[in-house]
Amino acid sequence: MSFISYFINGLSLGSVYAIIALGYTMVYGIAKMLNFAHGDVIMIGGYVVFTVVSTMGLGPVAGVLLAVILCTVLGVVIEGVAYRPLRMASPLAVLITAIGVSYLLQNIALLVFGSNPKSFTSVVTIPALKLAGGKLTISGETIVTIISCVIIMICLTTFIKKTKAGQAMLAVSEDKGAAQLMGINVDGTVALTFAIGSALAAIAGALLCSAYPTLTPYTGSMPGIKAFVAAVFGGIGSIPGALIGGLLLGIIENLSKAYISSQLSDAIVFGVLIVVLLVKPTGILGKKISEKV
Repeated sequence: MSFISYFINGLSLGSVYAIIALGYTMVYGIAKMLNFAHGDVIMIGGYVVFTVVSTMGLGPVAGVLLAVILCTVLGVVIEGVAYRPLRMASPLAVLITAIGVSYLLQNIALLVFGSNPKSFTSVVTIPALKLAGGKLTISGETIVTIISCVIIMICLTTFIKKTKAGQAMLAVSEDKGAAQLMGINVDGTVALTFAIGSALAAIAGALLCSAYPTLTPYTGSMPGIKAFVAAVFGGIGSIPGALIGGLLLGIIENLSKAYISSQLSDAIVFGVLIVVLLVKPTGILGKKISEKV
């Protein structure tokens, strides 16, 4: 029973990683850049929910909706101000800018909210589920997180395959120049990608802080890095890969904490990534792309 409990909690944590990894993988797949400020958008989303629910006294649904709206706007602003002028710049310049935006968001949160940890009120009101005569307890946060991840995956896949904007994203990811010649607004498509990724980061922030109810300006840093690892693990640029990578990472981390060492769990996660990349450098579902010179 304890193994099943650890496994289900791993699925829950992996679902959060998967939701965050979707933002990384979409931005990389379409804009061919790594947005390392993505983890800090999670933290901003958490603080918005905290402010709305704990300070303003509104309901959790209002808090999550407001966090999604504000983080969506923040994502579009970051793309327009920090990344769009560097569209033709070297990958190193974009990477340094992303790290700079990350530190900027962290320090703004430090100035506004202070460095003291905040006690986060869970946005989940569903009671825990007791199975096997009370031997196995699944928390409401775990149930909502896993269901949310599945719904987001289905909606995102349907959006990309069935809508005009989704088809434009696929076209831009294949060839920006050709997409522009066919009349697709490349800047608008990339901005939409950032908007969707940031909205997902807000949802992930609310779910993460509900499961682990401590909020600081650095809350999003490690989950952001682990979600990036999950995206690489599953094959960066692949949406199903982000889901598989996130779930596997969460399960490996939780089982490592339970059966090996809580101190070594992070090292084991990164060690597994190294092994996977040595065996299959493109990740589990990544495709090898031939580049013409």
